[in-house]
Amino acid sequence: MISPGRRRRTAGRFANVDGIPFRMPVGTRGSPALLAAYPIDPEGARAVLPRELHPCRIRGRGLLLIAVVDYQDTTIGTYVEFCIGVLCTRGDRPAPPLLPLLLGPVFGTGVYIYDLPVSTEISVKGGLGIWGMPKRRASLDFVVGDTTVSSQYDLDGQLVMRIDVPRPALTRLPLRFNGVGYGCFRGMLAKSSISMRGRMGVTFGGGPGGRLLLGDHERVAWMKQLDIGSRPLVTAFVPAMRGVLDDHVETWFLTSDTVPGPPEDGLESVVGLGLGQGRLPPPDRVRSDRLLRAPGPREYAGSG
Repeated sequence: MISPGRRRRTAGRFANVDGIPFRMPVGTRGSPALLAAYPIDPEGARAVLPRELHPCRIRGRGLLLIAVVDYQDTTIGTYVEFCIGVLCTRGDRPAPPLLPLLLGPVFGTGVYIYDLPVSTEISVKGGLGIWGMPKRRASLDFVVGDTTVSSQYDLDGQLVMRIDVPRPALTRLPLRFNGVGYGCFRGMLAKSSISMRGRMGVTFGGGPGGRLLLGDHERVAWMKQLDIGSRPLVTAFVPAMRGVLDDHVETWFLTSDTVPGPPEDGLESVVGLGLGQGRLPPPDRVRSDRLLRAPGPREYAGSG
C-alpha cells in the first residue's frame, strides 16, 4: 500500500533513476483507461504463476484481468500500456475463496502481470529495470469510439490481442482502487503498488460490441488453455484516470525444487535501453477487423 506520509513528503520533488527523470509522485492525472475481467480455469492459470503465487478463486473460477491505459501526462511522455494478468494471492498455500477480496493485505492479493507491453523505449527501461514489471515495446493503440473503447496489441508483426469494451453512456461511478502488481524479472518476484481514482462507466456480463480477440503469437498461447468465459464478468471505461505508482518495490528470489536455468529476462535486457519516446507503427486493425467478422472456433471470447 502506498504510504500517504511519504507521498505528501515527496510531492513536487524530483528524482533521476537510471537516467530517467521523475517528478514525484510518479503518476498521471487525466489518462483514459479500459478494464475487463473474464472468468478462467484456475488450474490453467496456475501453470504460468510462480510457485509463490496462487490463483484467486471466485465461485470456483479464476479471473483474467486486462487493463489498458493511454497515458497522456507523465514525466516520461505519452504512451499506451496494455496489462494482461491473473488475480492471485501470495503465500505458502492457496487462500480460501472470496476472503482475499475482503482482506487483501492479509493474503497478499494482487495481479500477477504476465505481460505488460508499452509503446515507448523509456517506459520499458523504467518499468522493467526499476519496478521489475515485464514490459516490452510493442505496437499498441487506444481507440475511443462513440459506443466502444478498444485497444490492440501486435508484436513482431503478429496479432497478440485485441480488446473491445462497451462505452457506457454515463460515467459517474467512483473508482477508488489501491492495488498490488506482481512481476518476474532477473529470477526474482517483484511487488509494486498503485492507487487509481476517477469516474467510470461499468457494464456487467458483457454488452454490445464487447469482444476479446486472441491472435496466433506465442505470447497468448497459454491463454487459449484457460477456458476463458464466453462473456466478461465486468468491463469498465475510465475517461480520465488519476493514478499514482509507488516508488517502493519489494522483491523475493524465485525458488524451485531443482536447479533452475537462467531467467528469461536479465539485466542485459535493460542495460542498453535508451530514453526514446518514439512509437512503433500502429497495430494492423484491418486484420483484426477481418477476424472479428469471421472468427475461428477459439479465436475469440466475449462477443456481444
